[in-house]
Amino acid sequence: MKKNVLNRRNVVAGALVGFSFLAASAAQAATTVTVWCWDKDFNGATMKEAAARYTKLHPDFTINVVDFAKPDMEQKLQAQLASGTTDGLPDIVLIEDYGAQKYLQSFTKDFEPLSDTKAIDYKTFAPYKVALSTVAGKTYSLPFDSGDSALFYRSDYLAQAGYKAEDLNNITWDKLIEIGKAVEAKTGHKMLDLDLNDDGIFRIMLQSAGGWFFTPDGKSDITSPAFKAALSQYAKLLQSGIYKPVSGWADYTGGFTSGQIAATVTGVWIVGTIKSVADQSGKWGIAPTPRLDVKGAVNASNLGGSSWYVLSSAKNKATAVDFLAQVWGKDKDFYQKILVGQGAFGTLLPAREGDAFKASDAFFGGAPVWQNFSTWLAAIPPVNFGTFTNEADAAVDAQIAGLAKGGSVDDAIKAIDAQLKQQMQ
Repeated sequence: MKKNVLNRRNVVAGALVGFSFLAASAAQAATTVTVWCWDKDFNGATMKEAAARYTKLHPDFTINVVDFAKPDMEQKLQAQLASGTTDGLPDIVLIEDYGAQKYLQSFTKDFEPLSDTKAIDYKTFAPYKVALSTVAGKTYSLPFDSGDSALFYRSDYLAQAGYKAEDLNNITWDKLIEIGKAVEAKTGHKMLDLDLNDDGIFRIMLQSAGGWFFTPDGKSDITSPAFKAALSQYAKLLQSGIYKPVSGWADYTGGFTSGQIAATVTGVWIVGTIKSVADQSGKWGIAPTPRLDVKGAVNASNLGGSSWYVLSSAKNKATAVDFLAQVWGKDKDFYQKILVGQGAFGTLLPAREGDAFKASDAFFGGAPVWQNFSTWLAAIPPVNFGTFTNEADAAVDAQIAGLAKGGSVDDAIKAIDAQLKQQMQ
């Protein structure tokens, strides 16, 4: 009897050991892809939605989204890549478009050239986004969100000044200044608020003319006609008196969310902030970005945006690539979901045919906001952001105060050129 009891105990114990072994094996078989990004409610949330869709087809797939403050993530990534140590690096990392070329050219071998896999059709993405992550004919990113820009304005204030929606379509910056002066005279509201430590509007002007700080081969292009035209127009705006000076993000957004300011020219990602003030619904309009009055300039530009990259050291590289290709590279319904849920305006062009992109928005007077952005997206001039965009920004920022006081544009260009060349050495 005791022998039988012992045998049964051994069988049970063996079964438990076998079960534990199978469970451990199953856990080991599950493929976990680690992602580094910033903003858990935006980038992180969209990545988790993508993972939920992929998991339905691949039950063993799990995702580990690690959320950082953006500067902390960039510092950590830079430090590890520079040190040559890959331990602890993620499978996928989010990189802002302005910094992409610097990473790709400095650490080319550390990033997986996704165009080599043939799993992603880059013709289906906005051309300017593809260009931003292409080096020596190879493309490294899965393009994500756009900084597609627009003129957002208080339609009620402009109506008081005698302007209709059609009066804002495809205007020049000079026309915006004219409108701004009329709006303040009739309503008492400044047209814009500007942070004089941030050259975002200058970058919008420059890219709308197909120009940037650098030539396609990475050399300084500060002395180009496009750069001078953009800086001259920016100086005119700074000297126009149609804006309220502000400092920092909260001060900037507070200008228009409080109702003090009549308009802002910035990226599509501001939609959520504008719509956060529910009692302003129906009082806003949206129009194409103003253009420079020079040959080749268009009423479309960009400010910001980011993309996903796979590290060549990724432990689950094949799965990471397939995940990005299958969801981010093809799933049009996914882009509808993150547009509505997180206000994420993706750059997969076929997604523009979805219902979410075609819907009208009562907050903006019934305008088809996302369809408008889709149209402008395809018109954004592609430029090479190069490896020193942050340094170029700093050089321009150093001249803003002087230009606002009527300083010479030619002298400012010389100073910007000298400072940037010193940084590029």
